[in-house]
Amino acid sequence: MSDRFFCATAARARGDALAGTAAPARRWLLVEYCDAWATLALQSPGLAGPVARALHEAAVAVGGRVLLVRRPGRRRRRRAQRWAVVDHVAGQVWGTWRDPGDLLEAAAVMRDGPGAGSQTPVLLVCTHGLHDACCAVRGRPVAAVLAARWPEQVWECSHVGGDRFAASLLVVPDGTCYGGLGPASAPAVVESHLEAHVDPTHFRGQSTQPPVVQAATAEVLRRFPPVGPRDVAGATTDQVAADTWDVTLRCGGALPPTLHATVTRTLSAPTQLTCRGRGDAAAYRYEVVDLRTGT
Repeated sequence: MSDRFFCATAARARGDALAGTAAPARRWLLVEYCDAWATLALQSPGLAGPVARALHEAAVAVGGRVLLVRRPGRRRRRRAQRWAVVDHVAGQVWGTWRDPGDLLEAAAVMRDGPGAGSQTPVLLVCTHGLHDACCAVRGRPVAAVLAARWPEQVWECSHVGGDRFAASLLVVPDGTCYGGLGPASAPAVVESHLEAHVDPTHFRGQSTQPPVVQAATAEVLRRFPPVGPRDVAGATTDQVAADTWDVTLRCGGALPPTLHATVTRTLSAPTQLTCRGRGDAAAYRYEVVDLRTGT
């Protein structure tokens, strides 16, 4: 029996909480890249240098993220590869690139926004094995089973954060992030999501919201099912103590119009959080201690 450390296995054994762990972003630049990804995705051959800096700076300027993507299964290098800018509100626009310099157009669209585009969900499964082994070991089987059912919507993607929650799925443009998925559970989670019902068991958070709001939303999912991915449409936060927030949620669908949550934050005991971790580290855990309706 192998004694190799796998962070996702350890996290499940510890019962690490998923809520509040989605990496924040409201806009995503997806770059199809069919060759092997470097540990830091934008350092991959052909991208590193001025093009990578332009992509990174465009994403930082708008509070977004750059992800490399590829179709699941056998890698097929094509002369023309695709890119997309996907915005939480505006939707998505797609283009193609042959030479890395072509991606400067994508960087410009990332800064300016895609305008009015399609809201068709794009399903991104993290399989970035060189960044963390669990992303590949757990992510690739999930990507394969989802691609068999939704071949036009599913992509493997580079690091989305939270290696220990592999397999992780990011749905854009609504920004819902799921974790702890497997080949058996993932299809039902996606099917439910596409029917506008967010699965509370695997919900990590909405990447469009800060962690305390993600945690409050997770509690809403548990108490008021079913909840759609855009039913919690807005929020305000008020930090009332060092690690306590009052969160006001503005809701739609069948939810009460306004919900108020009190969210606390604690720090876990240090432990190894990633497969590649060189030492122990602590992680924040968020808990909703009160949830009530209001005006």
